[in-house]
Amino acid sequence: HSNECQLSTIGRVRRVSAHKFIPLQCIKSPRLRSLLLFDELLPKEERENILPLTMQSYFKNRQYDSDHNPLFRFVALLMLSLLVIKLRGIWKYMFNNFNFLRVLDYERGGVAGCKLPNDIGKLIHLRFLSLRDLGFLSLKLPSSLGNLRCLQSLDLRIEAILLRSVHVPNVLWRMQQLRHLYLPQRRSPKTKLKLGTLRSLQTLINFNTKSCYIKDLINMTNIRELEIRGPFNIEDFNTEELGKNPLIVQSKYLHSLSIINYEGIDPRHLAHLLSSCDSISKLSLDAEIRRLPLTRVPLLVFKSRLHKVEKAFIGKEMFCCGQAFAKLESLSLKKLKFLEEWKVSEGAMPCLRRLEIENCRQLKQLPDGLRFIATLQELKIESMPKTYKDKVEEGGEDFCKVQ
Repeated sequence: HSNECQLSTIGRVRRVSAHKFIPLQCIKSPRLRSLLLFDELLPKEERENILPLTMQSYFKNRQYDSDHNPLFRFVALLMLSLLVIKLRGIWKYMFNNFNFLRVLDYERGGVAGCKLPNDIGKLIHLRFLSLRDLGFLSLKLPSSLGNLRCLQSLDLRIEAILLRSVHVPNVLWRMQQLRHLYLPQRRSPKTKLKLGTLRSLQTLINFNTKSCYIKDLINMTNIRELEIRGPFNIEDFNTEELGKNPLIVQSKYLHSLSIINYEGIDPRHLAHLLSSCDSISKLSLDAEIRRLPLTRVPLLVFKSRLHKVEKAFIGKEMFCCGQAFAKLESLSLKKLKFLEEWKVSEGAMPCLRRLEIENCRQLKQLPDGLRFIATLQELKIESMPKTYKDKVEEGGEDFCKVQ
């Protein structure tokens, strides 16, 4: 309570960072610039205090017969209604009293009410806005977001309750100062976003061709990190003369590319995308691809949503040819359960320092081409057959390739 009183009397506070719950109505600084919340907008103990103790007790004691108890459902609906009203009041106070906010960040997420209010468009000075993990009953974001034209970083990865898709209005193109954009994982395909005006964009997460235009990527000449999640299809793709297809990416700064696709991706579309990404130093694939175009890719990392490597490549042979992987320093091959043979030509991966092979149990031996890589310092082999490990130990037939 002492913190609340202190905040109430300071009218010149420019930055509030709250690790514990502080009612926002206690902050009386109209020129507040930065608001970082490390707790929920309305923590569990505060939500429970909305109802009288007798009703709380009834709710807790009747949870097991909720399906056949109309009174229980009435109490639950009442709690939800009161919670929504309480949260709406918090949002309204914030948007009407903190008009000079530059930073608004919710680190913890949690329940945030019925929907994001239209009044968020009043915070026209915002540079940084993160709504990550906030849970709303309605997943339709307001078009007033388009008023936030000073935004440099926008995180819209809100919690999709009941696995529903988030509707993002086609207003992001107005935010021409944006440098970092994090779209929701699941988006409604009803509205397709125009992003071609975002020429300053450096980070774009959860892009796909179902809810965005692939041609807009070519305008993002400053893009450094790109994550494609979901459908990736190139319209009017010329399969006869591949070289006549226009480039997809023209940024010479792109160093990180992630592709997450569980519906399957056309290898020709993937190859064309990679052909325009000469400067990448990290590639993450979470998809099943039978034929993988590796010759122009400087770093290959396979991983899944759980930070474990998925069987992204399901072919039997893999080749690293010519000047492939010119910038590669660390290579990790994990859980490629169909991989039997791996070939590395002389001149490939000239900067490789660390090699990790894990759970590729069909792999017969180390590639002969490793003997040409003088920079190799560390070899890590885990969850492989004993016969494979014996080959790379001193005296084994593959030891000369890495000594």
